[in-house]
Amino acid sequence: MISYILRRTVAAVILLLVVSAVTFAIFFLLPRMAGQTADQLAQQYIGKSPSKADILAVKHNLGLDQPVYLQYWHFIKGIVVGATYDLGPTTVHCDAPCFGYSFKTHQAVWPELTDRLPVTASLAAGAAVLWLVSGVAVGVVSALKPRSFFDRTFMGVALAGVSLPMFFTGNLAILLFTYQWPIFGRTYVPFTENPAQWANTLFPAWCSLALLYSAIYARLTRSGMLETMNEDFIRTARAKGLRERNVVVRHGLRAALTPIITVFGMDLGLLLGGAVITETVFSLHGVGEYAVAGITDNDLPKILGVTLLAAFFVVIANLLVDVLYAAADPRVRLS
Repeated sequence: MISYILRRTVAAVILLLVVSAVTFAIFFLLPRMAGQTADQLAQQYIGKSPSKADILAVKHNLGLDQPVYLQYWHFIKGIVVGATYDLGPTTVHCDAPCFGYSFKTHQAVWPELTDRLPVTASLAAGAAVLWLVSGVAVGVVSALKPRSFFDRTFMGVALAGVSLPMFFTGNLAILLFTYQWPIFGRTYVPFTENPAQWANTLFPAWCSLALLYSAIYARLTRSGMLETMNEDFIRTARAKGLRERNVVVRHGLRAALTPIITVFGMDLGLLLGGAVITETVFSLHGVGEYAVAGITDNDLPKILGVTLLAAFFVVIANLLVDVLYAAADPRVRLS
């Protein structure tokens, strides 16, 4: 088991390096291949009618006057040991891990990401618990009573949940539970300051996300359970006199968990990288809103930092999924 985890960890590190190289090439190499010069790339960070000296200064600060492979090396080196940026009259040092420096806001990217990450993590964690518990529970009950009133009703609700976009359900939740019936607050409070108000503020966003994702998990669990409950080992377990609850939970549900673990790991990893629409609708100052601000301002270091952070969470989520596979099924360790 330990050797398996070590192999997957090494593979995850290599994959992160590949993702960082591809992401860096998308932002710095493809524009060059499309015909943009270093001066044109630097001009994006300056206001209208910039002087030649301003363009040269920004181009030097961003390293756009160097070959792309040197720019990538300096970027990776900055993540490991930090970087120093010459701003002309002053010099700014970006401590490791340095994901870049925004010359528009004059702030290092990594501290801003870490300040916003607790908001995104709170949103993702609370919604994940809701959608996993509700989705799996509804899927199991629907599979045990196929084509019943319960099954048809909740599968219909699940279909509606998948179909309705977040900007509709989120704004509807705000309208009902913040303005029509002022039950929940709108000002985010960190968990360490006031756990009750923290949950009260995030609960509408959790429910909106859970409605979208739990529908997927309910349908996925239902299809997996319908297939599993007809297997021979289920009939054998019942013939041995096991209680129905043990048959369903320990044998049926456990065998159907493999695709659920896969989807859950990917969904949680993507959400930790920034729930862009949800954070925008509920005015949460998280990583997703930070990404929107970077795209709106055409701030390349911000966009690059958020992209790499999201890739990191997705890769880590895949690593955890592989470890959970190995813990649940020993045959995976030999593959």
